[in-house]
Amino acid sequence: MNDLLLSPINTPINKSKNLEDFAKEFNLSIPSDLFDKKISGLALNSSEVESDNIFFALKGDKFDGNDFIDAALKNGAILVLSDNPRSNHCYLPNLRFQMGSIAKWFFDDPLQNILTVGITGTNGKTTTTELINQIWTLAGKKSARIGTLGGQILNLNEKGNFTTPESLKLYKFFAQAKGAGIFNLVMEVSSHALFLNRVSGVKYDLSVFTNLTQDHLDFHKDMESYFLAKAKLFTPEYSNLAIINLDDPYGKRLIENIEIPYLTYSRFNSKANWYYEQIQPVTGGYQIVVRGESGILIQSYLPLLGDFNLDNYLAAIATTYNSGIDPLVIQNVTSELKSVPGRLEQISVGQNFLALVDFAHSPDAVINTLANLRNITNGKIIAVLGCGGDRDKLKRPLMGNALVNGSDIAIFTSDNPRSENPEDILQDMLGNLIPSEKLSVISERKKAIAFAVNQAKDGDCVILLGKGHETGQIIQGQVLAFDDRVELATAIKKKMEN
Repeated sequence: MNDLLLSPINTPINKSKNLEDFAKEFNLSIPSDLFDKKISGLALNSSEVESDNIFFALKGDKFDGNDFIDAALKNGAILVLSDNPRSNHCYLPNLRFQMGSIAKWFFDDPLQNILTVGITGTNGKTTTTELINQIWTLAGKKSARIGTLGGQILNLNEKGNFTTPESLKLYKFFAQAKGAGIFNLVMEVSSHALFLNRVSGVKYDLSVFTNLTQDHLDFHKDMESYFLAKAKLFTPEYSNLAIINLDDPYGKRLIENIEIPYLTYSRFNSKANWYYEQIQPVTGGYQIVVRGESGILIQSYLPLLGDFNLDNYLAAIATTYNSGIDPLVIQNVTSELKSVPGRLEQISVGQNFLALVDFAHSPDAVINTLANLRNITNGKIIAVLGCGGDRDKLKRPLMGNALVNGSDIAIFTSDNPRSENPEDILQDMLGNLIPSEKLSVISERKKAIAFAVNQAKDGDCVILLGKGHETGQIIQGQVLAFDDRVELATAIKKKMEN
C-alpha cells in the first residue's frame, strides 16, 4: 500500500509563498538571496521532493531524514529544515511539532469553515468514522473522511499507509477538501499521531473516545502511556466538545479529569446523554430505540452485525446530531447504513455457512467479535488469526487464548510478519497452548483459509480475523498481494466445485 498520495483526489492546490514571509513567520534566519524565492510545496520524504519544495529532515525510528538531504537537494529542494542542531542547514528546534504549524500556514489554515470531528480509541475508530461520513452524505452534506481506509473526499478515494498521516500530507488533504467545497470532515486520530504531534495545529469541533484496550504497547510501553496519549485529544488545545463512551473504564477516567465540555453515550446506562431504550436482534442487524439529548427519540432498523456496532452507531449519531443533523433525518437514514469494508464483512458465493472477514487485531476485539458471532451462529465457529510482526509481542498469547476460548476450531496463521520469522510469532501466540484437533497451526495464510473452509458444515461460521480490508501481506519489506476476502471466496468456490 502507498502512503496517502491522493492521486485520484485531484482537487488543484495552487500554493506558492515567499521564503521571506516564511522566515519571518517562523523566526528563521535564511540567506537573503532566497527571500524572493517561491515555496511550491512541503515534503518529508526526499523521493517526493519536487522543485522549490521545503524538505523536512527528521530523525525517525528506522531512518534519519538528515541522511537524505543531498537527495532532496538534487530533486530540487529550495530549503532544508533539520531537527539536528549540528546540521549545516536550517535548524529548527522541535521540528516535528512545528511541522503542523508550518503546513497550516502554507495551506492557509484550510480547516476554517469546515466542521471537523476527530475519533480516537483502540477499537471502533474506523467504523464510527465511516458511519458519521455515511450519515452526513445521506443527509446531503458535502463531507470528507480520512483514516485506516485512506482518504475520501465526496466520491473520490485514495488508500493510505497510516491511520493518521503525517501533518504535511494531512494538511494537504484538508486543503483538497476545502477546494472541493467540503463543510464536514471526520478523521481517525491514532495514539501515535497524538504522541508524535501529527495533528498539531488541528482544533476539532467534536472529538470522540470509543474505548481503550491493550494494543500498541510496543510503542507506548504501558497502558498508562497509551491512555495519556489518547487523552491529549480531549484538551482545550485540540477539541471544543468531547463525546465519550461511558461504558469504558478509561472513558469514565477521562471524564474525571476533562477540561472541555463533554457528552456521554452508553449501551445501557440511562444516565448517559445517549443510550438505548430497546435493542432487538433481527436478521442482519437490530431493531433499536435510542434516547438522546433533550428527550430525542430515534427508532429504526440498524443493518449492522455485532454488538460493538451498537456502540459505534451511538457515537456516530451523537456526533452527527451535534454537527447539526436533524434527529428525524438520522432516524430516516439509519436503515440505509452499510457495513465498513473488512469489518464483519460477509462473503457469500452461495455456500451453506456464514463466512466473514474482520479487522480485529487486539485481544479485546477478538473476544468481542467471537462472542457476537456465538449469538448468531447455530453451528461451529471456525476462526483464523495471526499476529503482526514488529508489533506488541505481549498481546500475542492473549490473542491466541482469545481465539481458542471463543471458537470451536481455532487456526493460528500468519498476518503481516514484516521482518520477523512467522514461526516465532506463532510460538508467541501459542504460549502454553498445545496444538490439537481444535487448535491447528498453519503458517501459510492461504492454506490456513482453505483448511478453515474445508472444515465448515451447514450452519457453521468461518471468520478470518486481523487483516480485514487490507489487500497486501508485508513480508521482509515486500508487500505481496493478499486479500482475505478474495482468498476466502476462492476457497469456498473450490470447495463447492469438489
